[in-house]
Amino acid sequence: MEKIGLFYGSDTGVTDDITKDFVDLWGSDDLEVMEVGDANVEDFEKYKVLFLGLSTWYDGDLQSDWETFFDEFNTIDFTGKIVAIYGLGDQIGYAEYFVDGIGILAKVIIQNGGKVIGHWPTEGYRHTDSVAFVGDEEDYFYGLALDNDNESQLNDIRLTTWIEQIKKELNTILISEQVL
Repeated sequence: MEKIGLFYGSDTGVTDDITKDFVDLWGSDDLEVMEVGDANVEDFEKYKVLFLGLSTWYDGDLQSDWETFFDEFNTIDFTGKIVAIYGLGDQIGYAEYFVDGIGILAKVIIQNGGKVIGHWPTEGYRHTDSVAFVGDEEDYFYGLALDNDNESQLNDIRLTTWIEQIKKELNTILISEQVL
């Protein structure tokens, strides 16, 4: 398999820890990990498959490195790229902005021609709203939603389950592309 680019940003170290867990659970050396604060557009263009990690701050703000990079991020051509996003948020303290960062990035990726995989069910969360909802149904987030503030005990099982899910989705997509 080609190398996969994993880009993430972390202010407090929690997303950094989740990213390390992701890399360990992924179980392969095909990941190239980079902090988004050190990245440029050309770094994103090198990969067909991308994983993005971030947290949502305050009233739906992107993590600071993603916020700084966001104007450049908007210029990336995601045509032909497959992207999965994991995000952290606080579903109690910021219930109306829970994991908005996932949705902010996903909408740019889709607008710029990319495919977002790894949709995650909203069932079981205690939020009131989110920019990360897929469509109007509010049954799924565009990516994996983690709440380290209130449900850290669920991080490992959610991350493990999501990784299995995106591996299956990736295999299905890559096999279908080879057939065409």
